[in-house]
Amino acid sequence: MKTWNQLFIRQGFIVKEVNDKSFDCTTETEENVSFLLESLNGLSVDYQYSTETKLLVLMDDAVTEEEWLQVVDFEYRGRGEGLSFQPGVEQPKVRELDTLISGIIRQLNRLGLYTTSSCEGHFERGPIIGFLNKDNMETVGKLFEAVGVKEKEMRISYTTLFLRTKRGELLNLGEKLSHIQPEWLEESLEYIRKQLFNHQLEELLSIDGESGDEERIRAFVIERLTPHVDKLAIDGYGNILAQRTYRTGNGPTILLNAHLDTIFGFDPNRFIVKDGPIWSSSEGILGADDRAGVAVLLEVAESLSQSNFNGTVKFVFTVEEEIGLRGAKHVDEYFLWEVDASIVVDRRGTGDIVTSCGGYMDFCHKSFGEFFEKVAEAEKLEEWKCTIGGSSDTRIWASHGIQSVNLSAGYWNEHSDEEQLDVEACFNTATLIKGIFQQSRDLIRILREIRRNTKPNQSTIAG
Repeated sequence: MKTWNQLFIRQGFIVKEVNDKSFDCTTETEENVSFLLESLNGLSVDYQYSTETKLLVLMDDAVTEEEWLQVVDFEYRGRGEGLSFQPGVEQPKVRELDTLISGIIRQLNRLGLYTTSSCEGHFERGPIIGFLNKDNMETVGKLFEAVGVKEKEMRISYTTLFLRTKRGELLNLGEKLSHIQPEWLEESLEYIRKQLFNHQLEELLSIDGESGDEERIRAFVIERLTPHVDKLAIDGYGNILAQRTYRTGNGPTILLNAHLDTIFGFDPNRFIVKDGPIWSSSEGILGADDRAGVAVLLEVAESLSQSNFNGTVKFVFTVEEEIGLRGAKHVDEYFLWEVDASIVVDRRGTGDIVTSCGGYMDFCHKSFGEFFEKVAEAEKLEEWKCTIGGSSDTRIWASHGIQSVNLSAGYWNEHSDEEQLDVEACFNTATLIKGIFQQSRDLIRILREIRRNTKPNQSTIAG
């Protein structure tokens, strides 16, 4: 279920959310505000709008996006678009833009990448966007790559961008573009990706979800994960189970895991304190244990389609980890069949590759942990080393004979008011996991060697 703010952004309205269901419309044109109010009237939504302050206050909860699209769409909408506004001087009129691409077009113009024409494709061809300035096209390519469009899904010809993106993904791209600031365009692709990662991380840290009450955070993760997987379900205990097969699927099956719950609920009056890359909470816990891990896996899920990995990835976002690994213990065993290795992101600190619990229960073969050290070195990530650790969902996967590690997520002082998160370290964990999948041939070789060198009556996690 989208919020009003998401519905407005994805449809192309440039308004600022003041607080829940209140919007400052001073940055939007009168014509676009008129279309917005007309659309709300079409839904019989109760609202108040001041022509003096340009403040819109909605009394009703957000409708579904399907209902919203039905009212903003109409026959022949978008036909003749580009004829009644001057690029770089005026803002496009939302009612004249194709319904699914309107959010993208408004955000591009907000960023100074002025468009002259656009078409969502109408099931006949891929989306097309025309731009005013040829000198901006390199930036346009970088921008779309930053929000998740693969190189093979776009082509630039002079001042025209041709997309092979699915029509259903266009609204999501419009929302992602809304998070980008104009000054970011001068920075590198990696910089923009980090900023978008931090934005999603902050969203995760703003959603409450104490053990046993994970409904809201589960809904958020499902929304963000769904476009990147083939299958997704909620099991009988409330865990999110999803998977995707890449290329031929002939390679290994890798399990990626983080937990949804936090040990305590969030203080209702708290805010996130940012001291450079170090984040903390003004009151109570920050919740980086394990929202940081969730953010890492969502980042990896988005990037995997661009890797050379050939195999299957299964995602498990568990509930009630903090109160006895309950969610992981209740994952149906069939979902773990044929899983060769698991990567958990739920370790405090930076640079830890946890390969055993307290030194008495091995999570994996020694060579599996050492592979992560080698990949970290190749990715120029310093000080990643194998070590012993404590209890986590990793214990459950290892008990099924799955080669498993638990990686640092960048937080420390978890379960306390002094909890902090190094967001740079958190992003580096995502970089490490991406590197693991990029070196999939070596990963396959190591897993085969472990199987070959393990005796039939020997535990597959013996080190």
